[in-house]
Amino acid sequence: MAIAKIILSYILGYVRVTIEGYYIERFINICNTKKILMWNLKRDRGVKVYANIGIKDFRKLIEISKKTQCKVKITKKRGLPFILNRYRKRKMFAVLLIILILLIILSSNYIWNIEIQVEGEGEVIGIEQQIKEAGLVVGKKKTEIEAKEIINKIRLERADISWMGIEMKGTNVIVKLVKSEEAPQLIDENDYTNIVANKNGVITKITAQNGTAKVSVGDVVQKGMILIEGTMVGKYTEARYVHSIGEVEAKVWYTKSKKIYYNEEKEQKTGKEERKYRIKINNFEINFNKRLSKFKIYDKIEEEKKIKIFSNLYLPISIIKTTNQEKEIYKKTYTKEEAKNLGIEELRKELEEEIDNTENIVEEIINTKEEKEYIEVNLTYEVVENIGTDEKIEI
Repeated sequence: MAIAKIILSYILGYVRVTIEGYYIERFINICNTKKILMWNLKRDRGVKVYANIGIKDFRKLIEISKKTQCKVKITKKRGLPFILNRYRKRKMFAVLLIILILLIILSSNYIWNIEIQVEGEGEVIGIEQQIKEAGLVVGKKKTEIEAKEIINKIRLERADISWMGIEMKGTNVIVKLVKSEEAPQLIDENDYTNIVANKNGVITKITAQNGTAKVSVGDVVQKGMILIEGTMVGKYTEARYVHSIGEVEAKVWYTKSKKIYYNEEKEQKTGKEERKYRIKINNFEINFNKRLSKFKIYDKIEEEKKIKIFSNLYLPISIIKTTNQEKEIYKKTYTKEEAKNLGIEELRKELEEEIDNTENIVEEIINTKEEKEYIEVNLTYEVVENIGTDEKIEI
């Protein structure tokens, strides 16, 4: 019952009071006897009590305070009556509130956010633009969106999408996509095939289990050359086509070069930041910071947060936060040896990202060329790889 009365007090209004005096215990006992509800009581040094009390019970509190010689003071006023009283003379506030409610009702008929969900790894490049071109755009009336037409149009244009769905929730549209796995070229074991080179290299090993080897160890081959031909000649038969089977290994080379200057200008962040805000209402923007950045050199990072009332009820309003991170330029000087080592280290990282298996690296070749202002570093990895790939013979 007390809980229900407290909730009712929040609706009807209540006050936070301070009660001070030497007869506080007697004061509280009288309140309990008269069934005056007080909650959130806090005692301070034995002579002062803080409590919440309903508006209707406050007058009774004054009478009790006179009997017990205690002082009662209101510190806070809470509840609906006080809120309404605070804004009763502010006609403009009431007008704006009504306009805001009408705008929310009106805007609920339009799409103000498009969310794209892709199932699986990776992203579908360029899909945002295609969705716009298909007719699904922010600010469009929901009744004008033809979901089936949009889905069919994009599915015809995109071979990398196996399924697409469009779901409307409030003012939010959720576009769900399932990527189609890129199927490798299937070659049946009964098809006639050659084994061809997929890279330039020098043959180090060739084994033809089925088919005819066209190159030998030590031969230089170019990409696309036939290594094992899909034909065989029997002792008593003519040449016939076959499905080539074999293994071909070759030495291939990965090369990169880089210039490292002895004196370089580099940038680093100072840790100082400034934030600027602007409001975007559909396509109209209000900028609260018209002054230019106080930083001479900086990185600019923008974040846009769309305003929503509930999880899927977006409004045509967003707040754009721009963060400028200050940077400074400093000079870095290298000795010739430091510049060389830096170049080698950077090139190693770049080349190792290109090589499937770094354990196949058999040799590292480093060449440098010193100039007045820089050193040019050339790094080559010699790698032994399988360079054979199947190619169907069209008869």
